[in-house]
Amino acid sequence: MYTAAVLTVSDRSARGERPDGTGPVVAALLEAAGCRVVETAVVPDEQAAIQAALTELADVTGAALVVTAGGTGFSPRDVTPEATIAVCERLAPGIPEAMRAASLAVTPRAMLSRGAAGIRGRTLIVNLPGSPKAARENLEAVLPGLFHGLDMLLGGRADCAGTG
Repeated sequence: MYTAAVLTVSDRSARGERPDGTGPVVAALLEAAGCRVVETAVVPDEQAAIQAALTELADVTGAALVVTAGGTGFSPRDVTPEATIAVCERLAPGIPEAMRAASLAVTPRAMLSRGAAGIRGRTLIVNLPGSPKAARENLEAVLPGLFHGLDMLLGGRADCAGTG
């Protein structure tokens, strides 16, 4: 069982103007897949706040997987990918590429997602879109492969020839 944390990035939810509709969807999906969600949080669309939260979730909470929801679009305040890249030591570009490819089968707007993924220490950080529907579709597209990546990251099996 992997530990996971969910970070929702939303100005309105951080101010209490709107309930977080995406974080609970992502947390439930992770739990259904066998993860233990150890923390959920909401931060505003501010790069410093996102970076601080990602750093704490990875370094202090020690979650193996940190999934963000929101802040991946074209709006000037959408800075989640920049915050993620800033705190990661290594990028994992195949993860957002796979999410965008799967999402393109649903909507041509998938190409507008700027989500990133990377590794900080022994934590994998993955950005999802902010809408509950898009977050679910994107996470479902990559979740099986993420577990193999977490196995390798955490020092488990490293057989990359397998299909699952």
